[in-house]
This record gives sequence, C-alpha cells and structure tokens, in this order.
Amino acid sequence: MKLAPLSRIVFAAALLLGAAVPSTACAQIGADEVTAFENVTVIPMTDERALPGHTVVVRGDRIVAVGPSGSVAVPNGARRIDARGKYLTPGLAEMHGHVPPPSAPAQQTEDVLFLYLASGITTVRGMLGAEGQLELRRRTSRGELLGPTLYLAGPSFNGNSVNSPDDAVRMVREQRAQGWDLLKVHPGLNRAEFDAMARTAAQEGLRFGGHVPEDVGLMHAIAMGQETFDHVDGYVEYAADAQGRIDPAKLDSAVRATRAAGAAVVPTMALWEVLFTTLPLDSLLAYPELRYVSRQSVQSWVNAYNQRRASAEFSDPAANRRLIEARQQALAALHRGGARILMGTDAPQQFSVPGFSLHREFPRMRAAGMTPYDILATGTRNVGEYFQRNDAFGTIAVGRRADLLLLDADPLADVANLQRIAGVMARGRWIPADEIRTRLEAIAARNPR
Repeated sequence: MKLAPLSRIVFAAALLLGAAVPSTACAQIGADEVTAFENVTVIPMTDERALPGHTVVVRGDRIVAVGPSGSVAVPNGARRIDARGKYLTPGLAEMHGHVPPPSAPAQQTEDVLFLYLASGITTVRGMLGAEGQLELRRRTSRGELLGPTLYLAGPSFNGNSVNSPDDAVRMVREQRAQGWDLLKVHPGLNRAEFDAMARTAAQEGLRFGGHVPEDVGLMHAIAMGQETFDHVDGYVEYAADAQGRIDPAKLDSAVRATRAAGAAVVPTMALWEVLFTTLPLDSLLAYPELRYVSRQSVQSWVNAYNQRRASAEFSDPAANRRLIEARQQALAALHRGGARILMGTDAPQQFSVPGFSLHREFPRMRAAGMTPYDILATGTRNVGEYFQRNDAFGTIAVGRRADLLLLDADPLADVANLQRIAGVMARGRWIPADEIRTRLEAIAARNPR
C-alpha cells in the first residue's frame, strides 16, 4: 500500500540550512540562578487579562513568584531585567514541527533549533521521529544544546511501515520501550491496522495523532482515541460533497465529536496554500525569512512547487481554491464550536521556516474568527493543557516552567506584536534581543543567496 501523492509531500519535512561547522554547547541553567522581570505587564494566559506593573521571578527553570512589583521581593544577586513598557507572555509552541535527524550536520540541527527560539517558540512537538533523535531530546533538556523543549513522535505508522495488525502492535510496543512521547499516524493504514495501533497505544499509555487514513475516516479515528488531527485532516473529506461544498450539518457533527472527545486540531493552513499552489511563487520567494535557509533547500522547494503546478492532481486552480476555502470553513467551525486548536505550521517545510512560519499562520486564524487572545492561547495555555501530564507550562504562574516571551508591544492589541521580541526565556535560560539578532545574522551568513 503506497502513500497518496500529497501525503508523500508532507511525509518528510524538507531538510533545512547548510553545511556543518563545529557545534557550540549551551551551559545548563543552575538551580539557584535567579532572573527577575520587573515592572512588566504580564499576560498570564490563565484568562484574558493583562496585569501591569508586575514582577516575575524565575529560579532555575521555574517561575517562583508573580505579583505587583511592590509586593515581590527580588533576591540579592538576581539578574534584574527592567521591563517597564514591555509585555510578558508564556513561550509559544510549534505543535507540528520537525527537527533534523541525527544524520544531519550538527550546525544544521543547531540552527533549526535556534530559529524556533528566535521567534519565541519554547516547545516543539516533533512529528516525524528518526532513529537517534531521542538523544537530541536529552541534550536539549540537559542544556547541552540551546533549543526548545522537545516532545517527539516516533517513526510514523503508514502504509509502508505497517503491513498487518501485528505489525502495528509490534511498532507501538517498540516505540513505548524506546521512550517516544507519542505515535505519528500517516495515510495508508487500513482500519484493522489502525485499530490495532489505537488499542495497543491505549494499553501502553501512549497518545497518537497526525493524519486520518482514508480507510479509517475522521469519525472512527475520533472514536478510537486519536488526540490530534494535524492539517485539519479528515474534516473536509468527511463534510464535503464531490464538488468540494461543505455540508454545515456534517461539519458541525464532526466539531461536536472532536470537542466531546477532548481531541484537538493543528491547522497548518498556510502550508496547505503552498502545497495546493494557491499562493503565487513570486510572493513565496519574497519571504524575508528565506535568508535563513540554504540555497539548495529553496531551489528544491521551487522545483516541488513547479512540479505540483504542472501535475494533473493540481491542474485545476479553481478546485484548489475551493479546497483551501473549505479548510478555512472547517477551521472557523472548529473555533466557533469550542474545539481545542493548537498552534502549528509543519516547519521546516516548503516555504515554512521555523518560527517565522507562525506569523504566516496568524492571518488565517484571524480570518477564521479568532481574536488575538484566542490565537495566543493556541500556542500557550492550550498546549500546556495538552502536555499537563508531562510538565506544567503554558501560563505564567508559580511552579510553571520558565518559558517566557518578552515583547515590546501588546499582543492582545495586535497578534503581529508577537514579532516585536525583546527577549526569550527557555527553561530559565535568558536570550536577549541582541543575542537573537547576532545568532540570526550568523545563520544568514551561512546561507548566502
């Protein structure tokens, strides 16, 4: 059983960035190291409010105090950050991201991880595991490598890796023993294989998410416990007729089932516009963030775009636009219906550069009726709720992991202000704006146009 053409496109994220140079280590934050953000406006994401004139104290990798500046004592010897006029939010998340495999050059891996951090992404759920990546997770968690906290899916369950229910059972148990955080579903599984995977995952305490195999269908996948539906996969297929028109009643039933099951959707809307060639190539090539990508990668993305545009599968521009509009309709219905939405873009991918790709996603989320607070929640509080059995983060409160984003302007007034970064804190490690700029310039220098 082989994967469908579009599924092969997203089956493996394109490798990003250039040649190897020696990697640099990142010292682990000491348990007693203290940082205080003083006189800042805190956006705690526990609810929709802003708290001006507050101080947040971090010790090691945890928030230890939050309160009005006059009532919070800052320990002697603390790093004091004057944040007057600035805004502090929880760090963001990329819930359908990728990290390079261990076979990639060390510098490429280091650069990809930093690109996430440079845009305030302090948590990445990696959605295509490769042998040896668990060591990368350990290195970042120990502070040996500067990067976001990683939660990693194992190698995917698909029509090539699974050829029987017994195969599915074996793979689940192997991945549980190896220590992967979740299972990744790709197209190609038949229903018996999918059900064997789902039942064994439940027995082993493993969550799973990703695509919806055609033979399984959205509603059955929800019933079997799939926790995330990435790329809004399955919703249009379930609710649309042969001409691509959405049946609102069927869509609403899918939304209700999603919410009732506690499942979530990771939209990746901007990428799908690239894959269906509804965005002009010239506009994609004008993205300023391509300066952080190798020339070879950009050329491969151009070649893939042109090949799709010339293929029979994508030859009808009107049909492509209808599909994108149907996806937008599905996202709007999911939001209105109260289904959980998680921030994600499928980076690095074709014209989807880590971190920067989030800002390509925000206009699509706004068009679906989401407010700046709603959008911010998809990358903070909602993600913390999803990972609550792993760690406490996603809001600004005592005991939460010290993943923080300091901004020069209010993101609740305009979500575009999430780009106005004064600094990022990842597990207590403070990265000020000048260090971010210096490191980004070094990445750009390694990838001359």
